[in-house]
Amino acid sequence: MIAPAGIKQKAKRKYRDFLRASVRGDAFFPLEIRFRKAKAGDDYLALRQWVGELLAGSKAERGFGYEVTLEQKNLRRYGPQSLPARIAIETQADYLRLLGKEQEFTAWQAAVANTLAHFPRLEAWLAHSPHQLLPHLSIWDDLLAVCAYFVANPRPGLYLRELPLAVHTKFVEENQAILRQLLDELLSPEAVHQEEIQFERRFGLRYDEPQIRLRLLDTALQRHLGWPAADLTLTLSDCARLPGLSGRAVLIVENKMPFLTLPPLPDAVAIWGKGFQVSLLRAIPWLADSAIWYWGDLDAQGFAILSQFRSYWPHTHSFLMDEAILDKYADFVVDGTPVEEAALTNLAEQEAALYRRLVTHNQRLEQERISQADVVDAAERLRRETLEGASSSAKIG
Repeated sequence: MIAPAGIKQKAKRKYRDFLRASVRGDAFFPLEIRFRKAKAGDDYLALRQWVGELLAGSKAERGFGYEVTLEQKNLRRYGPQSLPARIAIETQADYLRLLGKEQEFTAWQAAVANTLAHFPRLEAWLAHSPHQLLPHLSIWDDLLAVCAYFVANPRPGLYLRELPLAVHTKFVEENQAILRQLLDELLSPEAVHQEEIQFERRFGLRYDEPQIRLRLLDTALQRHLGWPAADLTLTLSDCARLPGLSGRAVLIVENKMPFLTLPPLPDAVAIWGKGFQVSLLRAIPWLADSAIWYWGDLDAQGFAILSQFRSYWPHTHSFLMDEAILDKYADFVVDGTPVEEAALTNLAEQEAALYRRLVTHNQRLEQERISQADVVDAAERLRRETLEGASSSAKIG
């Protein structure tokens, strides 16, 4: 048995299917409402009250909504009775009025028609996700105007507020979620940076880029390149376009103070990696031809960063990240951040063994604990290896 409120709730749950059928042109009515039919053993007074409530809420009484088909059924104690055998909403008009959706559906239909008139390519998306329009009906024409601009001007290379659109300057920013869905459908694959999640990067807009800080460790190299200072901070895209750095030695350093205090090193540049922000450096093409060393904390996260970085640049060496350093500074080892051991496939055999030790014993040796003298010695060894043409890739195991 079902009450009028239950019928309305069931009908409401079918609204998305109704919209989908409307886009596809599929038949949707009559909409049958399933319910438990009366049984011979049911309480007569309860049945009588139920039938009365059901008929009072039906189209026969209210002029719209569901219709009830009755059939004669013989009850053992009360004889033949007229009981509901079928409940159905027969027409679209009855359905929309029952749900109070007449105005919304009219606006939705207009939005769909306008969308298909301008962008037939969106038909499949509308059929799959027709409900996505509903929260945006009042601004749908503006959303289509934004889409039209991007279709005509893929990867515009402007900031959001610079787009020549007849909408307020924060409109695109405030509606990125729905715009992303639409643009993913409308733009050609080559017009979308598929691997990017952030809206501006995905659709070729300018944005407030992350900053990359570099230090030239060689005054002669600074003079050769014509840099105004040895320590510069640039946007990621400007850093990626820097001339004259391909083929140099590059040290990626996790923390700020070790980065600032690296000793001089011929023909070398240092980059402040800022922990897991090293992921940004995959966008710097001149690293492909550079000899790279990564120096991070001696802890599980440091080796996770090293492994991640090697997934971009497999020829990366580790720097001062070995068991001898950990043992030498055992008095400065502290508890790390507990983690489960992960499969870091981009570590060399000795690095992987040290990683497992750090995870097992939850140990951390921060970069700052290593003396400057040892850093200078390691840099000198690196200089000799570079001059002697040491191997340019780590043995991964």
